[in-house]
Amino acid sequence: MSEAALTLSNLTIAYDRHPAVHHVSGTLKHGSLTAIAGPNGAGKSTLLKAIIGELAPAEGRIEHGLKRAEIGYLPQAAEINRRFPINVLDTVLLGDWHQSGAFGRVSRAALAKAQGALHAVGLEGFDKRAIGSLSAGQFQRVLFARLLLQDARLILLDEPFTAIDARTTRDLLGLVSNWHGEGRTVVAVLHDFDQVRTHFPETLLIARELIGWGTTKDVMTPDNLARARAMAERFDETAEICAPQRETAA
Repeated sequence: MSEAALTLSNLTIAYDRHPAVHHVSGTLKHGSLTAIAGPNGAGKSTLLKAIIGELAPAEGRIEHGLKRAEIGYLPQAAEINRRFPINVLDTVLLGDWHQSGAFGRVSRAALAKAQGALHAVGLEGFDKRAIGSLSAGQFQRVLFARLLLQDARLILLDEPFTAIDARTTRDLLGLVSNWHGEGRTVVAVLHDFDQVRTHFPETLLIARELIGWGTTKDVMTPDNLARARAMAERFDETAEICAPQRETAA
């Protein structure tokens, strides 16, 4: 098996031909725990959406060799409609869709796994609660329980600790650490640089273009952070996508 869990090769992603991620290349190793950091509008969430196939590259390639069911994805909370009439248990069971199918019968084994996942995130007894009645922290625990049920090899988290309380953040960071200990590859978009430095050994720092990708100590330097801020401030939102880069002969 290749050491690489994910490879980005000269990746550019654009909206209406305006680049949101620009010529990014690098590799995630199997079992790595990586933060994606950068200023607002740096292309962090866009990068995750491209990895799951929601956005197509304008240029370059994304290589991971995984089936969609092997990739767990947690979008930003603001992107999820919590008014949909569904309870906690059924939300968690959505993590088993690759086994039961969209309209398949839920097995006893899946129910047991869902109950175990709710126990793992501290939500025993919440099975029949409507998701719309939950606090922000409780709902995020439900989404982590759904990921536990999916049992994915690559886990992508988009701002998983935004607007939740400190206790929930601590508990969910514990689950992230467990995933890492199990050899899963975990990537999280984060705004809190203290969380990045404390809990994530690898960092991809981006400001539309790649600033640094490697050990957090080497990437999250004052010079790199200043460079990221400066690049974000001067980025032209209306610029046309650049011409494709061509490889030159050695």
